[in-house]
Amino acid sequence: MQKTRWTLGAKLAMVGIPFLLLVLCSTVVMLWMSRQLDGGAAAVNEAGRMRMQAYRLALSVDEGRRDDLPRQIEAFERSLSVLLHGDPERPLAVPWDDRVRAAFPAVERDWAAFRTRWLDGPPAAGRDLRRDTDEFVARIDALVIGIESHLARQTALLHLLQLSALVLAVVVTAALVLAGLVFVLRPVRKLAQAIGSIQAGNFDARVEHASSDEFGTLSRGFNGMAENLQSLYRHLEHKVAEKTSELEEKRERLEGLYEVTNLVANTTALADLAQGFVEIVARIARADGVALRWSDRGNQRFLMLASQGLPQALLDAEQCLERGTCHCSTVAENPGVRVIPIQDESGPDSLACAQAGFKTVINVPVCLHERTMGEVDLFFCARVRPAPALRSLLEALGSHLASAMENLRLAALEKEAAIAQERLHLARELHDSIAQSLAFLKIQVQLLRDALQLGDAGQRAAALDEIDAGVRESYGDVRELLTHFRTRANAEDIEAALASTLRKFEHQSGVKTVLSIQGHGIPLAPDRQIQVLHIVQEALSNVRKHARASRVALDVRQHPAWRLEVRDDGIGFDAGGDRGDETHVGLRIMKERAQRIDAELEIVSAPGQGSSVVLTLPPQGPSGGGQA
Repeated sequence: MQKTRWTLGAKLAMVGIPFLLLVLCSTVVMLWMSRQLDGGAAAVNEAGRMRMQAYRLALSVDEGRRDDLPRQIEAFERSLSVLLHGDPERPLAVPWDDRVRAAFPAVERDWAAFRTRWLDGPPAAGRDLRRDTDEFVARIDALVIGIESHLARQTALLHLLQLSALVLAVVVTAALVLAGLVFVLRPVRKLAQAIGSIQAGNFDARVEHASSDEFGTLSRGFNGMAENLQSLYRHLEHKVAEKTSELEEKRERLEGLYEVTNLVANTTALADLAQGFVEIVARIARADGVALRWSDRGNQRFLMLASQGLPQALLDAEQCLERGTCHCSTVAENPGVRVIPIQDESGPDSLACAQAGFKTVINVPVCLHERTMGEVDLFFCARVRPAPALRSLLEALGSHLASAMENLRLAALEKEAAIAQERLHLARELHDSIAQSLAFLKIQVQLLRDALQLGDAGQRAAALDEIDAGVRESYGDVRELLTHFRTRANAEDIEAALASTLRKFEHQSGVKTVLSIQGHGIPLAPDRQIQVLHIVQEALSNVRKHARASRVALDVRQHPAWRLEVRDDGIGFDAGGDRGDETHVGLRIMKERAQRIDAELEIVSAPGQGSSVVLTLPPQGPSGGGQA
């Protein structure tokens, strides 16, 4: 019978899955118990409310306010119904154990007797009312105590489960550490010892590992390599020299691959990653020139990110290539390394690479999950044909670069998510600050109620005006805050977010807007996009509140550096003034945001001549940011 092959992943899964299932089960049980505790706590609160309602009923009967009794009786019976049937709008559930089941009918009976004697019929003596009320409340207290006792037992059980989960976590950690020691560290140690023996010249070294997992395959491969080296070393000295040369070449390539891996692990900026990758690839492939180009999502434009060994004329001519205009900007149907011979041409219409004297271009696509993210172009001054090993290495490096670029993008998206979360939190905080305005409105409502009772028409009109103004102001501020802080940036460019912001502004204010975008460039990082959007939104907010404008224009220029300008034809203001009004607070906020991204903010305005807010960002990427 064929022996079952257990992979390393299967072994680790067999160790970890049972513990994972236990953890999941205990977590589900604890969540369920937590929900039961929440429902029981809500039931305790509802029962406590019944005590307050009972005293309120007794007070109404004692003071002779029988007009309030129907509403209070309805509220009490609604509380009884909620305790009996639960509340679909919140987690409220009475834990029906024996003690609670005995206490709840007693409360219902006492309530029926209390209602018959004191609420539905003629009132009796006051001392009897106080005694009956205390007895009735004592019944409710017994129900509350029963619920609390049940919750206390469930809480103790929940703590026991939590302690068990903690112990289980410690056991799982120990099991995983032991599994890693047995299945990973010991085989690695054996391989390391065998490698050390080979390095010391002992070609008889072998790795004894009889398992069927990946380490067994690696050990058999290592043993085969050792036998091959031993045969070469003992019998064919010239073969040893040949293999030594090949191993040296592979060592250089592995060293280059390690350098790329180290570069990817330690680089956090796209410009540094691109330039370092170009230098390493140029050394590995021994190319005369290298160009790394980034492509947009539709593969319609290819922008120069980094280069080495290329003349300035070629860089200027091919800083931004449209798809299909050159061999270097053509997306092949079958992705892979392409060798492109450059035809000898002369004249002003010849290709820039031919004019620079290059004879061959090797095109290496930068692909991730069948999506072309860019390409690496290796230029040679002679006719070359790369070896299959070099082709494979270049493809691996291109894939590694694509993964690194995607990781940088994902890291930027994580920063964007953190910033968005911070903005959402800030929006909530600002939303909560409206409570002061609502408190003012509450006072005005009370004044309005007093005016209605007194029949004071003047006070009534003044209160209505104050309420109307306060509601309008609070509503406008809340809508503006929520709209601004929920605006998200686009993963490719900022154009869509700017257009959406202008549409919202035009809809809210009725002021006509115009968006103009010039040039092409590398999209801004997500964290910069967020700051730029908020600066534009703050500028538009100032226009809506103070400018009295009929038209607003937003001009965006991407090359050679990002520049955004918000212009209006409003009444303007003294930009050099030193007032502390809301406008200057907004300008100070915009300047602080600009400082966070090392940008410059300029305010140009004069009374009667409109206003202009200009935001200029520093160049990004190599050679002035890499924009085209």
